[in-house]
Amino acid sequence: MITDTFFYSYFRSLRVVDKEVTLVDKDLLKFLKLEELVLSANRIKEVDATNLPPTLKVLELYGNEISSMECLCARPPAGLQHLGLGHNKLLGPLESLYVTADHWPNLVSLDLGFNDLTDLQSMVASLRTLRHLRLLVLQGNPLALVPYYRGLTIDSLAQLCVLDDITVSPNEKHLFRGLSLNGDLLAQEAQFVVTIGNLRGVLDTSVLDPEPGPEGPFVAYSYYVTYDFVRDEEGEADEDTGELAEIVKPSPSLELLVEESPEEVGEDVIKDIVGGVTEEVEGSLESEAEESGESELSVISGPSTILQTPRASAEELAKLRLRIDPRLCPSPGTVLFSTTHKPWAEVIPCSYEMQHSLRDLVPLKAFLLAGTTVTIVEEKILSWPVVLPAVDSPLSAKRGKGEKDKKGKEKDRKGQGEKEPAKEWKVPKKKKEPPKELRQDPPILQVLGRGLVILEPLLAGEPLVATVCNFGTVRTLTSDRLTLARVQPGPSHILHLCLRPPHRNPAGKQGLRA
Repeated sequence: MITDTFFYSYFRSLRVVDKEVTLVDKDLLKFLKLEELVLSANRIKEVDATNLPPTLKVLELYGNEISSMECLCARPPAGLQHLGLGHNKLLGPLESLYVTADHWPNLVSLDLGFNDLTDLQSMVASLRTLRHLRLLVLQGNPLALVPYYRGLTIDSLAQLCVLDDITVSPNEKHLFRGLSLNGDLLAQEAQFVVTIGNLRGVLDTSVLDPEPGPEGPFVAYSYYVTYDFVRDEEGEADEDTGELAEIVKPSPSLELLVEESPEEVGEDVIKDIVGGVTEEVEGSLESEAEESGESELSVISGPSTILQTPRASAEELAKLRLRIDPRLCPSPGTVLFSTTHKPWAEVIPCSYEMQHSLRDLVPLKAFLLAGTTVTIVEEKILSWPVVLPAVDSPLSAKRGKGEKDKKGKEKDRKGQGEKEPAKEWKVPKKKKEPPKELRQDPPILQVLGRGLVILEPLLAGEPLVATVCNFGTVRTLTSDRLTLARVQPGPSHILHLCLRPPHRNPAGKQGLRA
């Protein structure tokens, strides 16, 4: 009894989700009353709009592989009210040409979120022609990373009611009034500020080092935090932009000595600001010697520094069998930044703040999806006194001559019967020792803690990301030695004092015998 005519005229909604659909063919036109078509999470790269039923009001193509909307604009359904193209691969400034009223005259809701759209001004100008548009989603695109994104969009689209699933309030409309008039003057760049405050719980390794002798070595420890951030190709090409100040680049060759640690440890939080959005890093380290720690980060101004490289030549370093820890190298497409090197303390103040301004927004989106890696590094430098070769100076020869002349005069006086003058007792003067020159070995780096900080919420429109990463307990060779030294009883240093009553001595004076 169910004929093809009844079957195709019955359905008003068709959902084919995650079925690896690759092609929308003309047989879809057999559904004469179809109003909703959902083909999300498939493998569709193009959709021939001539194969879509003209009765469609809702078309959802989320999570496919569509790279351009051009294919949908050949003969789109005139009555379409909702178009969902989120989580595809839409890319390029020409995509704004396909979201005008010429193609979608009755469109009420449009979702283009989480694509690779970059030109906000062109997109907004095209969307302004959609008179019925009330709901719009653009978050997740690189264009939404600029600080004026929401304000410019709201002021340009006066009829808009909901932007990125957030209701547009009258207060927002009043606050951003007139911003679209100056849209051409706004810089198309995203801004981030990374701040790192205090670091707690770092194990003091110097307690295990013996006291240095006169010949050294003298050991110096310092601690710092590194993180990687996306490289701005456009900003670096322009010399006047000054973006990505003080880039810390990875070592191009074997130039750093690195100690390996069995386990990665530490606890960090990173706080990042995107146009007034803060990203914070807190770190903590715990040792088996029951030393717990945490890192408190506040927004405090502080310069960034370039990772120090050893002064020795490459040939000398090659003789030392160098090992590079891959954890100290940035990810591809990123550069490494570090805080100022600080000595050990219970609370190590990093006081770091760095602003990043980036114009290349597509790699920035990929970086935010991947996250940044924060690393706590201990740097150990051994210094040795420089031994200077002994050189005979002319002054010493003159002094020797003078002493011989004095001895000869004294002999003459004795032969003539003269009395020797009384000797004057002189306090010997301490010779001023010149400051010793020290030569430094290449720094030995050890990773104390390392972890990934998720930044994807910033891409989804979150104003603040604060994440605490617990890296567990510090298990290194030095911490094990320290723990063992504390558990095993060492040699005792006891002062024995015996007091006896005073007694009379032959002189009649009292004394104390101990």
